[in-house]
Amino acid sequence: MNRRAVILGAPGAGKGTQAQRVCADQGLVHLSTGDLLRGAVKAGSPAGLAAKEHMDAGRLVPDDVVFGVLFERLAEGVSSYLLDGFPRNRAQAEELDRRLEAAGESLDVVVEVAVPDERLVARITGRRICKACGRNHHVEFMPPKVEGVCDACGGELYRRDDDTEEVVAERLKIYHEQTAPLIAYYTERGLLVQVDGDRPVDEVTDGVVAALTAAVGGGT
Repeated sequence: MNRRAVILGAPGAGKGTQAQRVCADQGLVHLSTGDLLRGAVKAGSPAGLAAKEHMDAGRLVPDDVVFGVLFERLAEGVSSYLLDGFPRNRAQAEELDRRLEAAGESLDVVVEVAVPDERLVARITGRRICKACGRNHHVEFMPPKVEGVCDACGGELYRRDDDTEEVVAERLKIYHEQTAPLIAYYTERGLLVQVDGDRPVDEVTDGVVAALTAAVGGGT
């Protein structure tokens, strides 16, 4: 049963975690554009070489190059997948639909992991990372046994410079500005399913899996 899906979510919504869990549980290929770009560059594929030129120059990789990398991967026989964090805006969504339709395919469902902004701010600003081993802690959801000390290795915990309320608020503002038209687009096409992301991780995973299952029904 082939399934083609997209997962969306604001910074701190847990979208990446859910994508990994759902793909492992459902046998889907996890397609993150960042990972795809790095893999294509390492492999030296035509699209990868084009991406490397922009990345080395510190420029954003153009959409046509990103699509080239994505469809190189799909051409390797990937038929059931979850696109993680892409498309990011309506123009990319429209182009993705055009390219899929040209291949005789289409998306089955777009899942949005939705979390209120105030909860996202609390999630992100409360993150603490170990300087020694990189393990994540959280002052509210996963507090260390000793304040400021990593449970795993005893290293010092710190907060990233971009995890302040001001930076997080700006990141969320940009996300909503870019994503609102995308949400409207997929809603118009009857593809969007919103999953409450402000719940325990396992419950959110169950919600995403249920959305995938309902979308494909008896299969495609």
